[in-house]
Amino acid sequence: MVKEDRKVWKANYFVKITSLFDEYPKAFIVKVDNVGSKQMQQIRQGLRGKGVILMGKNTMMRKAIRGHLDTNPGLEKLLPAIKHNVGFVFTKDDLTEVRSLILENKVQAPARAGAVAPKDVKIPAQVTTLGPEKTSFFQALSIPTKITKGTIEILNEVSLIKEGEKVGQSESTLLNMLNISPFTYGLIIDHVYDSGTVFSPEVLDITNADIIAKFVEGVRNVATVSLAIGYPTAASAPHSLINGFKRLLAVAVETDYTFKEAEQTKEYLKDPSKFAVAAAPAPAAAAGKPAAAAAPAKEAVKEESEHSDEDMGFGLFD
Repeated sequence: MVKEDRKVWKANYFVKITSLFDEYPKAFIVKVDNVGSKQMQQIRQGLRGKGVILMGKNTMMRKAIRGHLDTNPGLEKLLPAIKHNVGFVFTKDDLTEVRSLILENKVQAPARAGAVAPKDVKIPAQVTTLGPEKTSFFQALSIPTKITKGTIEILNEVSLIKEGEKVGQSESTLLNMLNISPFTYGLIIDHVYDSGTVFSPEVLDITNADIIAKFVEGVRNVATVSLAIGYPTAASAPHSLINGFKRLLAVAVETDYTFKEAEQTKEYLKDPSKFAVAAAPAPAAAAGKPAAAAAPAKEAVKEESEHSDEDMGFGLFD
């Protein structure tokens, strides 16, 4: 097979990446560190029908995007995100669903010396299969051990490597001797592109319930501030109307002034026994002492009225 000319290959690559940006409105910018060719092939197969993976040199990707800005200016926001070892996963489907397909394909891997640890590595307390001749090796790493039935036993859980640290030769050798492969490698989503907007992948975790809760919290804060400073807004207006009605009701109860909405309350306070009889749980209760029942009811109504006024922070004629 004749090898394709480099200039022709570059031209074809530029056409391919620009055509993908024209066809697909969404894309993931993914890191591909420590991802082998076999694993990449498995990821491509898992995304078949859902997304298209495109890799390439950063300089070529930037050049292709800059040459396509006249057609799609929104691509300019991608340029700062193209750094280190990254590629694109183009899609038309739901971003959350495609993200799950990307992240679920991970491969267990040993801790290689010089690699940056993607997470903390701890060795649990255990009886190993290593012989006593390896004791000095554990002592060099300050790992407490003892000999149990001719093998080394690790007494306590040991924090061997912290996230972000480089794996040392000793730590790598120890993990390999214990047959521990602590890391998993796969595509890591760095940024998300959607119709000219670039954002963090954490945004995909936000649900409609989260948005509604934040909106309600904001409306509540606006209403609180508006009521405190006496500045009416759409958020505070319902509360202001209710507070005003309570004040009018308090005036009507304490004076001869009345209006339609206050009539039932005044009637209730004038003769609570009418309402007490209607709310009695049994005939025996209704046949009891009406005067004794009316007195607690009247006290309860009075306490409720006072408690309501106190809750709103208003006096009777404030």
